[in-house]
Amino acid sequence: MRSSISRRALVAALGLAFAAGGAFAQAWPSKPIRLVIPFPAGGSTDVVGRLIGEKISHSLGQPVVVDNRAGAGGTTGSDIVAKSAPDGYTLLMATSSTHAIAPSLYAKLPYDPVRDFTPVSLLGTATILMVVHPSVPAKSVSQFIALAKSKPGQLMFGSTGNGSVSHLTAEYFKSVAGVDLQHVPYKGDSPMTIDLVAGRVQLAFGTAVAFLPHVQSGKLNALAVTDAKPSPVAPKLPTVASSGLPGFEALQWFGLLAPAGTPREIVARVNAEVGKALQLPEVQEKLQGLGMQIAGGSPEAFGSFMKAEQGKWGKIVKDSGAKVD
Repeated sequence: MRSSISRRALVAALGLAFAAGGAFAQAWPSKPIRLVIPFPAGGSTDVVGRLIGEKISHSLGQPVVVDNRAGAGGTTGSDIVAKSAPDGYTLLMATSSTHAIAPSLYAKLPYDPVRDFTPVSLLGTATILMVVHPSVPAKSVSQFIALAKSKPGQLMFGSTGNGSVSHLTAEYFKSVAGVDLQHVPYKGDSPMTIDLVAGRVQLAFGTAVAFLPHVQSGKLNALAVTDAKPSPVAPKLPTVASSGLPGFEALQWFGLLAPAGTPREIVARVNAEVGKALQLPEVQEKLQGLGMQIAGGSPEAFGSFMKAEQGKWGKIVKDSGAKVD
């Protein structure tokens, strides 16, 4: 008899727990949501994050407060989210740098890119441009390679930070092109672009949102895109692969993550609101203007995508020999 009563009590307790969890999820959000962007304000990750944050704040009925936490190729801000409470009130703007490249690049990464996060939604992928300062006497990828080989170690490339996609794309390029270039890391797109336009570094790989305005104004020269095929963002530019380095491909991507253990109901709600936001004409126009191909999709699909990207960039890191302590 006691055993039967105990079992009934346990079942009742579990029922109350699940009911409480459901009520919690239904009550969410009841306060502002923090969106951690692990790069400085003004860069491509920041622009995309603020746009999506603004749109979902309207549908969720709570402000989405952007918190820029730059440093260490995006790993500083990512670690903050990994260690945050899984209550739905902290989200991360993840990128190729933080969750595809960093696991292989850093000897001691402070977070596990799979175990410590819950996928929410892939937002999109962005075209990467290979650009040089106008003082560089090269009008094509092949001419730049020839120039770099004639001046080993003398040309400098900028990146958005150690471990960033711009850093690893350049390391990938160095490896397959057989050239020696000096790396100058910055804390995000904006400071890197300022020095590139000023001619303090000669080369960089970066997103269209960072470089296209300066290419259009003549302050920078674009040599190629790193997409597998010509990009609709810059249809007149050749690909790096078609410029003498077959098989070369690198993409920047952006997505939303939450801390591991975030309730599934909350993840599903954010995913749904992001999906609606990505369908808004003004959002599509803005993102496409930034050189992005819009994605969306389920949390599970985003998780599978990230694992595939980790394998791809892991090979690039290994082949290039790049490491960050």
